[in-house]
Amino acid sequence: MRYHNITKDDMLNGDGLRVVLWVAGCSHCCKECHNPITWDPNGGLLFDEAAKREIYEQLEKPYISGITFSGGDPMHSANRLDVLRLMEEIKEKYPDKTIWLYTGEVWENLYHDSMMQFVDVLVDGEFQAERKDPKLLWKGSSNQRVIDVRASLGKEDSRVPVLHCGDYAKG
Repeated sequence: MRYHNITKDDMLNGDGLRVVLWVAGCSHCCKECHNPITWDPNGGLLFDEAAKREIYEQLEKPYISGITFSGGDPMHSANRLDVLRLMEEIKEKYPDKTIWLYTGEVWENLYHDSMMQFVDVLVDGEFQAERKDPKLLWKGSSNQRVIDVRASLGKEDSRVPVLHCGDYAKG
């Protein structure tokens, strides 16, 4: 897996203060994407032990709510296995920290994926420039959903609990 940045004390990509891993690789190539430099799966830096230590140093801080995986697309084939392994390790090492995942994929295609057992909140769907709304919390366009994965897994019906401002607070 390759990545472009590790953001610290981020307040824009999930609830609370977070560390964000911006992975390389995205096949959605959304019009007016805010981060097109991350599309190339061969771009950025190799994710190594030093990068992992940098993330863990942030997660050790009691005021950090958790980690957000963004990009690029963490569900891209170049990232999927490494992201899964990292999520599993983080959940084991930091069980009280939340994991948020941004992807252009949709919940209906992901809820059976083994990765979802480690995800607390999923922001799904491709960014759509014509539905862009800067007033939206944690997403860029109105078609995207902020999904409480824990509440959604195991449901019999196809309705998805979508979070709204103030619905999700880790305390």
